[in-house]
Amino acid sequence: MNHTAPYPIGTPGTPWGAAEKAQWLAGQVRRRSYADEVVAAIEPLRSKFDVVEYGTLQYGDERFPLLAIRSRDRNDALPVALVTGGVHGYETSGVHGALQFVRDHAADFAGRVNLLVAPCISPWAYERIHRWNAEAIDPNRSFRADSPAQESAALIKLVEPVRDRVLVHIDLHETTDTDETEFRPALAARDGKPFEPDGIPDGFYLVDDSENPQPEFQKAVIEAVAKVTHIAPADAQGRIIGSPVVAPGVIEYSLRKLGLCAGVTDARYKTTTEVYPDSPRATPEQCNLAQAAAVCAALEYALAHP
Repeated sequence: MNHTAPYPIGTPGTPWGAAEKAQWLAGQVRRRSYADEVVAAIEPLRSKFDVVEYGTLQYGDERFPLLAIRSRDRNDALPVALVTGGVHGYETSGVHGALQFVRDHAADFAGRVNLLVAPCISPWAYERIHRWNAEAIDPNRSFRADSPAQESAALIKLVEPVRDRVLVHIDLHETTDTDETEFRPALAARDGKPFEPDGIPDGFYLVDDSENPQPEFQKAVIEAVAKVTHIAPADAQGRIIGSPVVAPGVIEYSLRKLGLCAGVTDARYKTTTEVYPDSPRATPEQCNLAQAAAVCAALEYALAHP
């Protein structure tokens, strides 16, 4: 039986309308700066990479430049590697792990692949440390042609010219304690559904594409990350976040059907990373390192098995 208190916005069993969404939005507080923490970190990369503004995110009086980092010496004969982070703004290592990969490792892939890195897809949510955008929409359920999320639509437009040439796409995420204490309860309340408590996996795991699984690719990423941080074990039912574990640290979703970022291309190799920053066994630095290690392993495997 569910004994959790009702979410403080809305009426249990009734989906939110405009009034409830406005109440939710009024409670969102800016807690950090996209300009200071992300844009400022991207600026020094202009000396070695092309930085493109692929759109502008606007909510009320707030405007955020959407920035992507590309290989400077692009070669159309080479495949494209897409790296995305910050689809959920509160998942900090997704953003900073992507930037750490560019700073520390991207040069290792020069002349081998055309890199396209979008490190912070949801800057409004980054500043609020939230999962949703300002319209209470989850961008990571909105990657489709008729996307209701500005963030998702902008990335789709960015990727479209190279979509057919993307060999590998790695989308960097986190699973946090606030998933269980805030975001899942808020989702249930927004949709007028009961909240069903679940556990939070302690460690790193991956989400493969159930429509095109690549188990050896996922295994290579898991093995690389295991040198940096621990891998999440299955629960007593053999699951991670409710999905069957198909290999150590790996579950599967139907990426495109769910409108997930990792399904935005037809890349042969696709995965979503999930680190656990609230673990007593991991530090923020380890989480960033794990994300960067995952990207390197994903690219190395894909280039070795085109």
